[in-house]
Amino acid sequence: MSAQIVEPLGEGMTRVWDLSTVVLDTHTDYQHVVIGHTAHGLTLFCDDERQSTEASQLVYHEALMVPPMLLADTVRSVLIIGSSEGVASRLAVEQGAEHVDHVDIDEAAVRACAEHLPYGYTPAELDDAERAAGPVRVHYTDGWEFLSTTTHRYDVVVIDLPDENTDPEAQHNRLYGAEFLRRCQRLLTPGGVVTAQAGCPTLWRNETLLTAWERFGELFETVVYYGSDEHEWAFLSGRTDRVADPVNTMIDALPEAGYRPRSIDAEALRGNTVPPHSVRVTASDRTRHAV
Repeated sequence: MSAQIVEPLGEGMTRVWDLSTVVLDTHTDYQHVVIGHTAHGLTLFCDDERQSTEASQLVYHEALMVPPMLLADTVRSVLIIGSSEGVASRLAVEQGAEHVDHVDIDEAAVRACAEHLPYGYTPAELDDAERAAGPVRVHYTDGWEFLSTTTHRYDVVVIDLPDENTDPEAQHNRLYGAEFLRRCQRLLTPGGVVTAQAGCPTLWRNETLLTAWERFGELFETVVYYGSDEHEWAFLSGRTDRVADPVNTMIDALPEAGYRPRSIDAEALRGNTVPPHSVRVTASDRTRHAV
């Protein structure tokens, strides 16, 4: 069965995905989930937005996970909020994490990913994570609620959710806000890092990135931008203390890293940690106007 998904990209802009085969089309309690074959291999869509594809998922997940894991002093304990596929959990374990809490509100979506996607959790791995039978523990709950109840401390906190938007009914927006980031900060170990998916750097859809950049700058002493050079997403990592040269700190940590990335090397860390000109100019303008 073939189909098309029209993905919104911004005001007046869409992208059309041709699905040669639809593997799953279901409405969970939280979203419309579609998994099907596209030109990029098996592809996951949530509410008509492409979340990951077989061809590009590793580039995305390495851009999400590698910079904060290199920036943190240690990576023994990791909290991941969202990221239904489970790739982020796997990368954290390969880096050396002994304890990974994976929090996702949508149990049906996580299980569908494990059943149908050839990356991330296998059904057996997810079963172990649900039973806390290994380093990864899956919690099917709201991220805000989890942070209100946990007493654990984390070296890295990862926020990997659908893009922040202006829909007042979108419950995930509050998990990008300043109060949620402060809650994440309070769970960090010394030298710990909070990282978040921060939107798209392209000029016609960069409002999320501009907002996230300003928010991180207000809350963290050290902020590192990483814009994937082979994908369309950007990520921000923050530490509550000041690191004099965070990029070289990451580069120096790369050779000894437990997880060896395939799409990130020292040159990528040097080049992709420079925010887009529009982000730097906007931030400078706002600072001048505030003085």
